Amino acid sequence: MLRLNELKLPLDHSEADLTNAIIERLGISPDELQNYSIVKRSYDARKKSRILLIYQLDVTIPKALEQNILQRFSGKSQVIPSPDTQYKMVAQADSTFPTGSQQRPIVIGFGPCGILAALLLAEMGLKPIVLERGQDVRQRTQATWGLWRNRKLNTESNVQYGEGGAGTFSDGKLYSQVKDKRHLGRKVLKEFVAAGAPEEILYVSKPHIGTFKLVKMVENIRARITDLGGEIRFEQKVSCIHREKNNDPNSNEANSGHVSGVTLATGETLNSRHIILAIGHSARDSFEMLLEQEIYIEPKPFSIGFRIEHPQSIIDRARFGEQAGHPILGAADYKLVHHCKNGRSVYSFCMCPGGTVVAATSEEGAVVTNGMSQYSRNERNANAAIVVGIDPERDYPGHLLAGIDLQRQLEKKAFELGGENYNAPAQLVGDFLNKKPSEKLGTVEPSYKPGITLGDLSQAIPEFAAEAIREAIPAFNKQIKGFAMHDAILTGVETRTSSPICIKRGKDFQSINTRGLFPAGEGAGYAGGIFSAGIDGIKVAEALALDLLKQ
Repeated sequence: MLRLNELKLPLDHSEADLTNAIIERLGISPDELQNYSIVKRSYDARKKSRILLIYQLDVTIPKALEQNILQRFSGKSQVIPSPDTQYKMVAQADSTFPTGSQQRPIVIGFGPCGILAALLLAEMGLKPIVLERGQDVRQRTQATWGLWRNRKLNTESNVQYGEGGAGTFSDGKLYSQVKDKRHLGRKVLKEFVAAGAPEEILYVSKPHIGTFKLVKMVENIRARITDLGGEIRFEQKVSCIHREKNNDPNSNEANSGHVSGVTLATGETLNSRHIILAIGHSARDSFEMLLEQEIYIEPKPFSIGFRIEHPQSIIDRARFGEQAGHPILGAADYKLVHHCKNGRSVYSFCMCPGGTVVAATSEEGAVVTNGMSQYSRNERNANAAIVVGIDPERDYPGHLLAGIDLQRQLEKKAFELGGENYNAPAQLVGDFLNKKPSEKLGTVEPSYKPGITLGDLSQAIPEFAAEAIREAIPAFNKQIKGFAMHDAILTGVETRTSSPICIKRGKDFQSINTRGLFPAGEGAGYAGGIFSAGIDGIKVAEALALDLLKQ
């Protein structure tokens, strides 16, 4: 099989055009083309008047022809042998794992990282026990709607906590910049397709799923895990991770130890010497518990800012010109960054084409924003976080959890500015740039539920952050015409962009001072989104299995 790269065709080409382009590239006759499959499809929209589709394809032709064609393209990337992209497990279900006294591995958290970790452990025959503090995805969805529709918050089951993790209520993006030589990402995508995701996520350049499809997928993967002997337990909050300290005076590891199990909020204790910690970036009480147990953590940078909403049609026209609305292109997205005069960086984050801004707090008396899209991406507005990078030394020095203190301070301020009823404070972009409180809406209708309260958003974040965003928005307008439109809406605050801490681990994926504990995913500081979290879940499950095989 041959891999064809960079095959370019017009946006409205036919299937016959693609077939002819393959034949022309390879210099073969039509009857010598046996089959082809799309590996990846992207687009080049730099010339809006001539947007091109770019294909990567696997092509089957008679074996006798392959070598001559490869020789002709020797040293060129246009045609190469098709690489093996099949994921290979490090251990099979019949591997020689220790038996008898071996305890079942525990996975704490059932977001994308915990889901993939549990699935792989189950496929290797290790029958993991999954502990999730929130509810199953159906009940969790109802609890989340309780805040959006009735201003009633469930602090244990919401946008942040529950089956599927925070990514369930998002755009469902499935791409990242993670280097993936072992095709772990391919494994993630294939499992999602097997669970009901559209098959196109295997080849489109920026795949996404959307909330409603994620719900059913998560349920199907859960069923697969339990069919393989795994156990998923909902509304099971871990109140303590037990850690046996190493009392060997000759040990070179300061404050070293080994996990021995967990105690749940119900009082039940489960024993295990292999625990995957796949909590999310908002598990603040869990971070406090880790600190009390002397498990090594350190503060890390994160970002703060607002959500910005424009009519999706404006973004489409700016990105695609006359081709705006083309079904293959879909709703346009963007990725922006600006380096400010004050040394700060402002960037767009978690852009949701054709989506909505949602309430995402997990604590009472706080307002947090996030973005969400369905698979269709057909809502009237585009939204994205516009955030400013901050770091511990400069912006929240002091104790290890000072970043959480800062997040809470901003979220409580937003709650006050919104009217203390879970409304979010909001402001027109034009008014924000002119330092003028907003009194009435313009042409853009905000999508945030339960509602917004207009005013002065600059009060919701530090002055340096507000000034940086004021500088960045006009700069972004040079890249996307209409970005700085007066009637666009800013809604605040966005504080949960990533974890404010890192639970450090070594090359073996175990905590640097606690053997048997495998920190993973967003909460540990090792992922940023559904896709990278899923990949990280596979990595730690592999590491756990390999550690078992050594025993």
